[in-house]
Amino acid sequence: MRSEIRKKTFADRLFYLIGYLLLGMFTFSIIIPIVYVLVASFMDPTVLQNKGISFDFSTWSTDAYKRVFENRMIWVGFKNSLLYSILFTAISVGVSILAAYPMSKKDLVGKKFFNALFIITMFFGGGLVPTYLLISDLNLIDSMWAIVLPNAFNVWNMILARTYYQSIPSELREASAMDGASEVVHFFKIMLPICKPIIAVLALYQFVGMWNAYFDPMIYLNNADMQPLQLVLRSILIQNTPEPGMIADITGMAEMAKLAEVLKYSTIVVSSLPLLIMYPFFQKYFDKGIMVGSIKG
Repeated sequence: MRSEIRKKTFADRLFYLIGYLLLGMFTFSIIIPIVYVLVASFMDPTVLQNKGISFDFSTWSTDAYKRVFENRMIWVGFKNSLLYSILFTAISVGVSILAAYPMSKKDLVGKKFFNALFIITMFFGGGLVPTYLLISDLNLIDSMWAIVLPNAFNVWNMILARTYYQSIPSELREASAMDGASEVVHFFKIMLPICKPIIAVLALYQFVGMWNAYFDPMIYLNNADMQPLQLVLRSILIQNTPEPGMIADITGMAEMAKLAEVLKYSTIVVSSLPLLIMYPFFQKYFDKGIMVGSIKG
């Protein structure tokens, strides 16, 4: 390792040093807020307000987590977010990979027209009011389909999948055609198993996007029992109004404010757990799915 470093020029070593320093600063900028939120979620509200975070375990408490898990709306929002995210991911990834396959064909009739049509939608949209009127006319207000369907097709994801398809040798299709496989058989039995990395990447993108979404549910969902976890989290973080059941035994505005501050951190941790648990299972596909096909047009 040292011999390899000595072989590099001064400019190369300086470049690597600056790169490592920037990478370290970026890493710390991510780790420090996570540690702060995690520690603050366990602390006693009074100690947190008066002294800030502390690693003295005697001042830690799980009261905030108890109140979070005892609250009905947290569980309802968690269930709704999980349902919406899984359904949205399945539909979005399915539509994207199905649309990307014909678009990866060089001999597709009307390919330039469809490509231009898709690209236009990336830069121009109908706007909030026309979209809301369309959703209302379709009788989708207060329905989970108002959250799942409008953004199910993502042009950028389709482009990623198309690029991945184009990186697969065309001889594979020729070989399957010689064995009598149709396009449908070739796609489902040969292409899909090969495309697991890009499917995993797209699934991760869409799941995270839907899990963190709150604006569309806030616009289209009026029923509290249909709202996702992010809207419950928003009411705690932004409006600073914990659900009544979470502070039922707290008297006094000062104590309520202290508990509300800790509930913010505990709710953030709870809402982030599914993503933190899911990511390691997709990590082995992530780099491969992004990089394979990156040098092809």
